[in-house]
Amino acid sequence: MSLLPLLKGVLQPVVDYALPPRCPGCGAIVGADFAFCLSCWSSMELLGEPCCARCGAPFPHDMGAGAECGACMADPPPWDSARAVLAYGDVARTVALRLKYGRRIGLARLIARQMLRHVGDEEALIVPVPLHRWRLWHRGFNQSALIADHLGRLTGWPVDKRALRRVKRTAPLRGMNPRARAKAVRGAFALADASAITGRRVLLIDDVHTSGATAAACARVLKRGGAVDVRLLCWARVLPDADGE
Repeated sequence: MSLLPLLKGVLQPVVDYALPPRCPGCGAIVGADFAFCLSCWSSMELLGEPCCARCGAPFPHDMGAGAECGACMADPPPWDSARAVLAYGDVARTVALRLKYGRRIGLARLIARQMLRHVGDEEALIVPVPLHRWRLWHRGFNQSALIADHLGRLTGWPVDKRALRRVKRTAPLRGMNPRARAKAVRGAFALADASAITGRRVLLIDDVHTSGATAAACARVLKRGGAVDVRLLCWARVLPDADGE
């Protein structure tokens, strides 16, 4: 009989006492791993229905099946739908920054779990937004790829972390207006192998949706490569009436 389960049962209380689970948003001690404290949970604005069928922007009330916001009707984005777990705010920003720059890579699993309610029923190829090789070398990991891996394990869907390549190094987009962002990422992405995408449904994974310029550039490449449906799924998004910072 293996002693591992017995040892785990004996040692777990000791570990929990020495290293108690903490809220990913503020660091307060909580009752379980990756659980938010009441204060952080209460401050989070979870997104979902009713919302724009195309971009996921929240509606004040149900507008009917397939209803789109004015911005999407005037200038349809290249993806078929976009969803995010929550609106960009203090908690969303803290979690995203701790994952991206604080190297708290375990938060990718938390984000993937929260994304599950938005993945839908139709299987899709999970593709993360890529980093340029120099940024990947500097950071050591791609946060969107980590999230994609966990989401693939949770859903059982295939993950292709090499489907998209970032072929042009771009300046950080923070601080740019939407038009400048779109110009910066133009031509920045390419497909590694179009045959891997042709005829597939694609679930495009990113951490934060700000102006949508990066995701739009990726979606256009995927569509040109033959993807029949591209759905964008993010941890957080800046709502249209927010300041984008």
